[in-house]
Amino acid sequence: MNASMKKQTLVLLSACLLAASLSTPARAQAPLVQAVQKDPEGVVSLNSSATVQVPNDWITVDFSTTKEGVEAAAVQAALKEALGAALAQARQVAKPDGHVEVQGGGFSLQPRFDAKGRINGWTGSTQMSVQGRDMATIAALAGQVASMNVSSLEYSVSREAREKVEGEVTAQAIARFRAKAADYAKAFGYGGFVIRDVNVNVDNGQPPPRPYAMVRAAAAPKMSDSLPVEAGSGAVTANVNGSVQLK
Repeated sequence: MNASMKKQTLVLLSACLLAASLSTPARAQAPLVQAVQKDPEGVVSLNSSATVQVPNDWITVDFSTTKEGVEAAAVQAALKEALGAALAQARQVAKPDGHVEVQGGGFSLQPRFDAKGRINGWTGSTQMSVQGRDMATIAALAGQVASMNVSSLEYSVSREAREKVEGEVTAQAIARFRAKAADYAKAFGYGGFVIRDVNVNVDNGQPPPRPYAMVRAAAAPKMSDSLPVEAGSGAVTANVNGSVQLK
């Protein structure tokens, strides 16, 4: 084989090797391995609570009245007169510093329709609220207001009384949470625990206002009678919930 033929053979061989390398699929890239994060072991979710009974020292009495008539202006005037008379009586016994607080409500006026959908009159209502620590005075006022009826009555723990026991009841709930965590750690064979997260809240646990049906002409006390007072007690509750890492 002469030099020219050797040269051509080398060229053809190089071309074949290049074509083979281009046609060979590239090595598949190794898939990425993602680390799976496992939940920590020895984590326990807990909750605890503590409750302190506190005498109710706050009374809220809501008054209301409803008027009906053919003319909207006449109904509104009657409501204004009733509210004005009630506020005048309440302001006579109002006392500062949370003893007797008086607040007038707004007006509500709605049309009344006949069977054919036509307006044949108007119905309106208004409210007044009296609240405070002087239960005897407020109870007496409830029996004296003639222009409005007592619509609801609520006894509760005042903000000041609640704040006095919040620290105590919260400390009790936290101590119970830690004691429960220690018991779990011991039961599972751990030496102790570390708090991971925790939430604390305090609830005064007051019931909703009780409806107080007072019909002046029938079952209501006489105009000079005071409203019976049975304050009872309220509950202040602290709740603690969270999780701990046993160690």
